[in-house]
Amino acid sequence: MSNKKNNHGQISMAASAIAMRGVRIFLSASKSAANRKTPQRTRTKEVLPGHKIQPGLSETLLRATKFDKNELEALFTMYRKLVTASQSAAPASVIGQPATKIDGIDLNTFRDVMHNTFDLVTEDVVMDRVWLTWERGANGGEGALKFEAWARGLSVLLRGSDEERRHHCFSVYDLNGDGFITKDEMFILLKNSLLKQPGDEDPDEGVRELVELVLRKMDGDHDGKLSLQDYRQAVKQEPLLLEAFGQCLPSKRHAAAFLKNLNTK
Repeated sequence: MSNKKNNHGQISMAASAIAMRGVRIFLSASKSAANRKTPQRTRTKEVLPGHKIQPGLSETLLRATKFDKNELEALFTMYRKLVTASQSAAPASVIGQPATKIDGIDLNTFRDVMHNTFDLVTEDVVMDRVWLTWERGANGGEGALKFEAWARGLSVLLRGSDEERRHHCFSVYDLNGDGFITKDEMFILLKNSLLKQPGDEDPDEGVRELVELVLRKMDGDHDGKLSLQDYRQAVKQEPLLLEAFGQCLPSKRHAAAFLKNLNTK
């Protein structure tokens, strides 16, 4: 066992980050759309937003995001279409009850956009955290995604500063939102990153060893967990560690393609 741990210790964190991401994408790709349950589609009462962004909100988003007025209008048009898609895919209501009203983008539609538009192929636990970390005011991350949260979230994903991107990824990996990425959270995030090898009696042991390797390299204050400061410093030293625990940002290629298309509308 000691030889095995020594071998792991010799792996550079940059190589580990690349390997983890490659394996994760392979595993996620193998979980084809056949594994997804097709939601029962039914007509619901439409509660579409207006055709134009409210003037006050437009001014707020011009200051709070990195989109110009034309881009915000194009995003709003897209948002309206996604709300329609969310409503069309809503499950049937109980007999005798009013039809389900979805005033925003629901989780399933959000997943489809992240996967099909931004090629965000990642584990469900990571995707759920991406969804929950988009700011929604009093809703606290629950309920449908309104346009303001949609625009703010895309601004970080597509044009966020290095610090905004680091903060976004850390928030995704901090599964319980307590300000730290703990050993247990690392284990959950990395568990599907390692392929079981023939003869492995305890595949979880490899994950635990990888967690220890990550802590040795990233835990600056040696308290057994990663704070935002630990994570920030580690990523500054080795940028490939930004998505070490799971893909939660679109590739530069897909982000550029989306923005190019946005500016042609």
